[in-house]
Amino acid sequence: MIVLGIDPGTAALGYGVVERTGGGLRAVDYGLVSTSPEVSLPERLLRIHEALTELIETHRPDLVGVERLFFSRNAQTAFGVGQARGVVLLAAAQHGIPVREATPNEIKVGVTGFGGADKEQVGRMVAVILRLDQVPTPDDTADALACAISIANAERPGDRINAGATAPSAVLDRAAVAPMAQGETPYERAVREALTREAKARATSSRAPGAPAGKAAAARRAPAARKR
Repeated sequence: MIVLGIDPGTAALGYGVVERTGGGLRAVDYGLVSTSPEVSLPERLLRIHEALTELIETHRPDLVGVERLFFSRNAQTAFGVGQARGVVLLAAAQHGIPVREATPNEIKVGVTGFGGADKEQVGRMVAVILRLDQVPTPDDTADALACAISIANAERPGDRINAGATAPSAVLDRAAVAPMAQGETPYERAVREALTREAKARATSSRAPGAPAGKAAAARRAPAARKR
């Protein structure tokens, strides 16, 4: 399954394409679509639509994931996000691709297990889960990949979560539709394995180079022995 995740915005729109095979995830493509403030709003939205159309036709995603609009203290930012979201929904509908929506908190929980995670934590976990050498930048790109990861792992083969004929729009809210299956899911296993790899890497990097730990300990004890 291929998921195109979008972090909407008119000035900068992040995108991330993720492929899920069984319980594994890999990054296919990610980046940023930028538009100039010197260009008129209709032209900026057209640029976004063209970029999304190219991404969809290139990667042929099974789902499009997008952050759900929520109230913002900055009205201008909220309007910009809403306009970009409208273009995303339009492009997906034109290609007959189902849309899944999730709030920023739902995406954070899906990637880090904590709804209050900051952007640095989200970026690090995105890199760990997708086995990337570096944290994706800028934040818009990392957020788009996080959206794709969260939605890819929430969707199960044969599921019709929030995709019924009576649903006005797709919303990523599994708890309101069906309980999670008992036991470790493929996503949970992937996160556990990723965290284990990260812990081993930290332990390896913190170990002093040269003699093995046992010899190093003996060397530290040697001066005390000579004092006797």
